[in-house]
Amino acid sequence: MAKLNRAKRLFSVKIVYYGPGLSGKTTNLERLHEIYAEQQRGELVKLATETERTLFFDYMPAHLGKLSGFDLKADLFTVPGQSFYHSTRKVVLEGADGVVFVADSHPRREEANIDAMQSLRENLKSYGRSIDDVPVVVQYNKRDLPSAMPLATMQRVLNPDGLPHLEASSLTGEGVLDTQERILQLVLDHLREQSRRQRA
Repeated sequence: MAKLNRAKRLFSVKIVYYGPGLSGKTTNLERLHEIYAEQQRGELVKLATETERTLFFDYMPAHLGKLSGFDLKADLFTVPGQSFYHSTRKVVLEGADGVVFVADSHPRREEANIDAMQSLRENLKSYGRSIDDVPVVVQYNKRDLPSAMPLATMQRVLNPDGLPHLEASSLTGEGVLDTQERILQLVLDHLREQSRRQRA
C-alpha cells in the first residue's frame, strides 16, 4: 500500500503489471526505463529464466516529481505470466495500489488472457479486495500485429465492467507512457478519495 515517509519527504506507491506470459509486461518496464530521464529512474531488475520469461518478478523504481511537497516514487513490478507461478503472482500483487492488466492481442492468446484475468480477480479476493475497489487499467498490447483481435471482442471478453483501457504496442513504445500516466492518476485519485472518506 502507499507509504508516506515524512522524514524523507517521500510518498511511494506500488504499481503491478499483471497478465499472461509473453504479453509484454517486462517490455513495458523496459520502454519506461528508456523513456524516463536517468535521474528519474532506478535500475531495472529482471529475474528471468533461460527462455527470457519472468521467473519471479521485474522491478523498477521511478521518481515522478512532486506531490504536495513530497517526492513521488512509483515502485513498478511485473508478475510471472505462467500459471504455474501462481503463488509468486499472489505475493507480488500484495499491497498493490494499482494494477495494469497487460492483455495480449494475438488471437491464440485469448484463453491465456481470460485465465490471467481470473487469476487477478482470485488473488485480489484472497487479500479481501476486489477489482472494483482497486485502480486497474487494461492495456491491450500488441495492437501493431496485423492479426490483432478486434478491440470490441477483447473488451467484451476481458472487460465487461468497463475498466479504463488503452491500446498499446510495448515493442514500439506506443501507449506505454500513456498507460503508466493513466494508472498513476487513478491511484492518486483513489488515495485522495480514501483520505476524504476517513476525514468525513
